[in-house]
Amino acid sequence: MYDDDGPARVVYAYAADPEASVPDGGFVEEVRAELLRAAVADPLAELLRQAGDWAAAEGQRFTGLLDAGHRDGRPDGHEEVLVRRAVLGCAPLSLISGAWLQWLSAPGSFEVPVVLRILALYAADVGAGHPHASRGSAFLELLRRLRLAEHAVPAARLTGDRRIPETAFRLPGLLLAMSRRPDDFRGELLGADLCLRTVGLLPALRLVKKARPTETDWDAVDPSMPRESDAERPDTKCSALVAELVAEGGDRADSAVRRGFAWTLGALREWSEALHVELVAAGDPAFDMAELMRQRSREGSVYHHQFQLEGKPLARWLAECRTDAGPLLDALARSKLVKPGRASASSLVRGLVGERGPMFRVFSPEDLNVIRRWIDSLPTEPPEGKLGASEVVMAVAPDGSTGVAAALRAGHRNPGRAPSSVREAYHLLMRRTDTPELRSWAKRYVTGWLARSRHGMDERTMPLPASWSREGLRPWLQERHDRHGAEFEQNAEVPLPPRHAVVDNTVQTAPLTLIDGSWLQGFTDYEQASSEIGHSLFETYWDELGNGEPRLNHPLIYRDVLKEMGVDLPPTDSPEFARWHGFRDESFELPVYWLCVGRFPRTFLPEVLGLNLAMELSGVGGTYRRARLALKAYGFSTRFVDIHNTIDNVATGHSAWAADAVDTLMAALPETPGPGGRAETWQRVRTGYRSLNPPSGVGARLAARRGRLAGRRG
Repeated sequence: MYDDDGPARVVYAYAADPEASVPDGGFVEEVRAELLRAAVADPLAELLRQAGDWAAAEGQRFTGLLDAGHRDGRPDGHEEVLVRRAVLGCAPLSLISGAWLQWLSAPGSFEVPVVLRILALYAADVGAGHPHASRGSAFLELLRRLRLAEHAVPAARLTGDRRIPETAFRLPGLLLAMSRRPDDFRGELLGADLCLRTVGLLPALRLVKKARPTETDWDAVDPSMPRESDAERPDTKCSALVAELVAEGGDRADSAVRRGFAWTLGALREWSEALHVELVAAGDPAFDMAELMRQRSREGSVYHHQFQLEGKPLARWLAECRTDAGPLLDALARSKLVKPGRASASSLVRGLVGERGPMFRVFSPEDLNVIRRWIDSLPTEPPEGKLGASEVVMAVAPDGSTGVAAALRAGHRNPGRAPSSVREAYHLLMRRTDTPELRSWAKRYVTGWLARSRHGMDERTMPLPASWSREGLRPWLQERHDRHGAEFEQNAEVPLPPRHAVVDNTVQTAPLTLIDGSWLQGFTDYEQASSEIGHSLFETYWDELGNGEPRLNHPLIYRDVLKEMGVDLPPTDSPEFARWHGFRDESFELPVYWLCVGRFPRTFLPEVLGLNLAMELSGVGGTYRRARLALKAYGFSTRFVDIHNTIDNVATGHSAWAADAVDTLMAALPETPGPGGRAETWQRVRTGYRSLNPPSGVGARLAARRGRLAGRRG
């Protein structure tokens, strides 16, 4: 029944990669064709009603299976089978609950109010500021409690769990893939999100909640429920977001939202129907047994050529089992290996799988329970004809995963072109999506910048210790903060820069400051945002953008200061901004590095952590205080530097979080030399720290060029 390498699995695994580059062209066309399978004639209010009514009725249908099992006196283990299959069937969607919103913020939209509110909705889904606090983490806890989490971390590994049907990957796989093209599918993604929050706890999980009410935090699993008791309901917040998007985008945005909602509801119905059929069929222990035999048939058919079962090698029985397990079950039931109705006396689950048996450890304890349950269900007097296991067939509705998977494999139709300058690169990198040429250029830019940062690095030029110690960076952080404060006091009598210099510095820093936090954009990815290392990096990113509040948004606050200075810049994501005559070319070099390195949260993790530490510590205690004096002296608002001097503090702020993230990475590494070891990784962290302010001499520039060339060859 389950495809070992089905297209929905391919799409899910591909799109789960935080550095995935999802192509345009064929992929976008295939997704749009799939979305158009859903009728969108109904207004949104009617779709909301349909989703709510369906969820309520479908939930009752699933819980009815549990009630029927109790009422009909089903054999021991029936409830466990229902729970296990329901949880596994919901896993691909529930493990990434909310992930489709992960890329809807981008450097070019850091100041857009609706984007900030989307980010606020998403921040609640990932449990901003806490490790393993996402909705998916709550579902993972359920998997662990039920001992079903062998393939659950990272989520992409779930595609290797053959207990999960292909149908379960279709909806979440497509949503994940669409999330990697946010500019193409923003309306559809919000429509899908609204649908899923309207449905709330998946119908099959209502069965599980009824059977296992204390196994996890069910409100965290339910996307319609707030994470805090006094918070607004997420479905209400999403409805308001959709209304705002439609008000801005008109009929086109309305159609996109309704299309995403209608398609998601249709996909939910198809998937839920298939899962319900599976759970009904699983009431027969022969169904579970047949599935187990199908799952094990491929590897099992390689062996057992000598063992004869009714005159045919067991290897051949197993090979045929891949398409129809019924004949093998019938033959086993008639064999001496099985005592119908008495598993405890059957050699199939006794001597053969014992410590001295030829099949020791071939079956897991869960597998053995399936086999025992099947044997105990067999009638002691064999019926005439077959036992019927092969007659269980599950209908699978057609879907567009095949075309989408083929488009992902085919890649980009057009490689695009590399930027001709840092100004053009700045503009192109405002969006999350890329082309092969832009992606290659970005990686080469990073490798060149890091090569420049390594040039001439020694104890004189690098404040970080030569090696990382087990006591961590907090003591070093406090010492650096003390030094910043002392330097500020020592320079108290140094004259402030003239007004024109303050204005010029503020203007030239705008390309950097208006994308504040962009080096951390890769940590908005769902699993990164709630990981041990990434949770504080996401919260830093979230803080830089104002926690969903425009009045706290750092780029917007900075623009207010610029306006006080008489400078009204074009929108950051516009070509006019990158071409603005008031900027010097070199003012784009560091911002472009931020934009490039932020796209590779895995590839350059140590360097990003070092850069983050340098950035968050750079102004605390000294630089921000001196900048405040200068701004105040000339009558400009000091709010931007004031807010950074507080939230970046070394005790509980961004600087402390940055140090802790580095320590978390380093503490998990081995002392062994070479790539991946603690010493090598620490040098990468130090390089990242220095990359905030790399040397600019001729030798450093040559090192950067060599690094870019090496990146091209790589």
